[in-house]
Amino acid sequence: MNHEQAAFTAHMFIDGLEREYEITRRVLAAVPEGKKDYRPDENARTAFALASHIASSDVWFLHGIEKGEFIPEGDKKFRSVAEIVAYYEKEFPAALKKVKALPPEKLAKIIPAFGMFELPAAAYLAFLNNHCIHHRGQLAAYLRPMGSKVPNIYGGSFDEPMQMPAGAH
Repeated sequence: MNHEQAAFTAHMFIDGLEREYEITRRVLAAVPEGKKDYRPDENARTAFALASHIASSDVWFLHGIEKGEFIPEGDKKFRSVAEIVAYYEKEFPAALKKVKALPPEKLAKIIPAFGMFELPAAAYLAFLNNHCIHHRGQLAAYLRPMGSKVPNIYGGSFDEPMQMPAGAH
């Protein structure tokens, strides 16, 4: 990937991640504190562990892209759902802003990851996006059984029906 391609790729994914951020924040915030230990199966993560993983890894990916290396650190240790949401609200936009400011040559730099990948930095934005959407979908499927409401994600949900803008047909 040359510098121009890396800059274009980053721009495209950053625009999408800015939109996805609000959806993810709302799904995280919908986890009921009193039911955060819910899991649909004994082999599944709890809602709290899944929410922690989403918030931690989204920010971790952005820090790794910015630094040009991925250093394993595991999920952050949170005490409450509110703490996860506060962390995500503070750290994700700040980290995304730093990635957005990276010069094209840094976005094109190859970064090894997990002993399996050697991709340009900009390509990890797609990995971040897919990883988040995958786990956010899992967490969203937990919400109703926990007694919570499912936010509008890519269109209306039963709990938040689609609202067309004024004047739209």
